[in-house]
Parts: sequence; structure tokens; C-alpha cells
Amino acid sequence: MPDHKQIIEVIKPLMLTAAHVAMKHYNNLGDIEYKADNSPLTAADLEVDNLLFKELRTAFNDIEIITEERQETHRKLSQKATYFLIDPIDGTKEFINRRDEFTVNIGLIENGRPVLGAVCVPAKSVMYFGSEFEGAFKINFDLENNILSKPEIISPTKPDNDALSVVASRSHLCKDTQKFIEANQVGMLVNAGSSLKFCLLACGEADLYPRFGPTMEWDTAAGHAVLTAAGGIVENLEGEPLDYGKTDMKNGPFIAYTPGVEFRTT
Repeated sequence: MPDHKQIIEVIKPLMLTAAHVAMKHYNNLGDIEYKADNSPLTAADLEVDNLLFKELRTAFNDIEIITEERQETHRKLSQKATYFLIDPIDGTKEFINRRDEFTVNIGLIENGRPVLGAVCVPAKSVMYFGSEFEGAFKINFDLENNILSKPEIISPTKPDNDALSVVASRSHLCKDTQKFIEANQVGMLVNAGSSLKFCLLACGEADLYPRFGPTMEWDTAAGHAVLTAAGGIVENLEGEPLDYGKTDMKNGPFIAYTPGVEFRTT
């Protein structure tokens, strides 16, 4: 089993290649298909998925892979299993609408926990990494010249509990989330798409991310790992850690927050 540093060193250039693929389609969208659940599917989803699956399988052939776009990988694994969890384009609606918040996500699950995550934001030229052994950091990149900047350590900032900065889904802002926001001391509300929301907490740009609408484990694993590596917390409404390896891979409601944040769930 490779260590986290080795895995990250493989994922860095892989994410840069994935960003190239995503931006190629971002600037030339093409046809949009719809899956059985009516969620959109683009050529970018499929091409990035093929890239990540192939390269991770080659580099780490002893680690299982589950990806959103490969139904045959959606199988129950042991709670003790180690596997990659991939969402090739998270925030497809943002991607289609040419908003720059879509992400490419790779998470590593061990014993039902996301222990390593990589989140690339192609249109913003930044990627975030988090590992329980390596900490959390971000890397800016120059896509035109294939240059990665030196990693910059990231961490949350001390919150002002009288004026919390809350980030919420742009495309899935449900009534329960609105009720949560109204019940707490919110000084600023930022709407954003995809797993980028976890990263905004990790690097000190927001304090709290409530999510009551539906998500799948591949939507959250990478961002969850980045945030926890930075010192943040992701819990269900009972105050227990958000876990992975559920039979249907569906998450219930959760709250992601940074150290020192005080909030009420109702």
C-alpha cells in the first residue's frame, strides 16, 4: 500500500491533465445527456472519468475504485476496505451554465473515513489537497504552461460567532437549509457549487457549510478529506462523523464547520 505522499505526487499531475480535459469541453460543451435520475451528463464527465480511472488503476492496481459514472463499480465494499471514490465533474450544472465552481474530485476511503482528498477547480486554476498524514494545502496552476506552484498550507480562521460566514449550495438550496441559516447568527451567506464549499472552509474563507439536500458519497469524500486535514469537522445532525461505505452510497444531512463555530441545527 503506497503512503499518502506517494499518492498525492501521482494525483498532482493527473489533476492538471484532468483540468485540461475539463476546460476543453467547458469551452465547447456539445450535447448534454440525462441519466435515469434526471441529472445531466456531459462528454467532460465521461472523458475525465476515463482518464482518472485508467491512470489510478495503472498507478495503484491494488486499490479498488468507485466512480460516479461507472455503475459496475457501485458495489458494497467492506467497511474496512481501502478505495478511491471519484466524481469526475462535481457541479455539472455549474459546468453547463459556465460558472467556474465545478470541481474534479478524488477521495481515498479507509475504514469508512475519507483520509485523503484532492479537489481541482479547473476554471479557477487551483487545486486543494488534504491528508490526515500530510495536512492540507492548495496549489495554483498555469494550465497554458503546465506549471504547478509551490504548495501553500491552508487552515481555517477563527470564527466570529455573532456573524458567521456560511456557504451553501447554489443549485440545491432547500427549505431546511434556509431554516438553518435563519436560526443562526449569519453575517455573510455565499452561494457556491460543488465540493468547492468544503475547500472554502479549509482555507479560511467561510466558517460553516450546512447541507440538508441529497448528496452522494462521491460528492463529498474529497472535500471532506481536505477540510478534516485542515482541522475542520463534518458531522451528521446527531453530531456523529459523516461515514462512508453505505450500501446505497447516499449521504444524509450534514454540517461541515471549522473549529470554534457555534451553531444550532433547528
